[in-house]
Amino acid sequence: MPDKFVKLVSTWFYIGNIPIAPGTLASAAGVFMAVIFSQNTFLYILVFLIVTILGFNVSGRMEKILNRKDPGCIVIDEVAGIMVALFLVPLNFTVIIIAFFLFRAFDMFKIYPVNKFEQLEGAAGVMMDDLIAGIYTNLVMQVAARWAGIM
Repeated sequence: MPDKFVKLVSTWFYIGNIPIAPGTLASAAGVFMAVIFSQNTFLYILVFLIVTILGFNVSGRMEKILNRKDPGCIVIDEVAGIMVALFLVPLNFTVIIIAFFLFRAFDMFKIYPVNKFEQLEGAAGVMMDDLIAGIYTNLVMQVAARWAGIM
């Protein structure tokens, strides 16, 4: 894979190069994608799988290019994670905002076992903590949506 492609995809089209809050901005881009594809579950899953597979293929390589573990410019993991967080959740404005901030909190605070996954080497360490944070968020949102009667 050419380095230019690795840089383009791992930074999610250079969002990761924005100096302020690149992970948050990439999560917002992931929300946008989730909303676009939410009407077609098959397409949503397909796009999520493509993003995730790309993430596993480029993030470890980007670490090697930069010679740093999980540098902040790699944000494809946030895109994949927020897509997990919003999967099959009723997407209205309130739910999206709550899920967004909940995902960012789970991602930043690394609640067990997310912190263990982050310690993995290479692409697994980059991707897995965000995917698990997305699962945490999705579970909370599924329960909350049912409790609130919107599912």
